Parts: sequence; C-alpha cells; structure tokens
Amino acid sequence: MPETYLDPPHITITETLLRFYVFLGQYIDRCLDMEHRRSLPEQEFQQHLATTHDQVVSLLATNRVVKNKAEAEFQHVSNLCLEYLAHPDLPEHQCALQQERETLTVKMLALSDLLAVFRSV
Repeated sequence: MPETYLDPPHITITETLLRFYVFLGQYIDRCLDMEHRRSLPEQEFQQHLATTHDQVVSLLATNRVVKNKAEAEFQHVSNLCLEYLAHPDLPEHQCALQQERETLTVKMLALSDLLAVFRSV
C-alpha cells in the first residue's frame, strides 16, 4: 500500500500564501493586459482567487495579525483593480497597479525561496 505523505503545516501555509500572491498578481495582470483576460474566463479566475483567499483565511485563523495583513492585501488589490477598471484612462490608476505588481513580485520571490528552503530540510 502506498504511503501517504502530508506536508508539514508550515509548508502548506507557505504554498497557499504563494498561490494567493500569484493570483493577486494575475488579477493585476488581467486588468493591465487583454491577453491575460483571454487566458481564463473571468468567472473561473474569480472563483480560483476566492477559493485561495478562503484557504488563506482558514489556514491563518489562529494568527490574527498575519490573517489581517493578507486580508488587507486582498482588499487593497481588489480596490485598485476595480478603480482601474472603472477609469482605465487615468494614469495614476495604472501606475498604482504597476507598483503593487512589483510589490507582489517581491513577496512571491521571497515565499518561493522560503518554500524551497522548507522543502530542502
């Protein structure tokens, strides 16, 4: 019988946070680039984002500080995207999205490196 292996909680949490930030980055990409929007129907993308958001909230339920930070990031990106989509002609909205995308990229790189370290030990 094959042995079932479950990742330790810190690996599961790190993977889920990484996936969460990837989806937030994709949300911004979908606003800024029509090709990204065509890659996956909006309803399906929003479902994946909501599911990942719910997983993050659930996994971080015992750590209110980090959970609140993740929730604030989710709300911030959502608001930026909605503002941009309502007024795509305003350069400050595009600039704000691009800056947020850069921030998310740094977070994704850090989480990816951390995940690699966790898996190597």
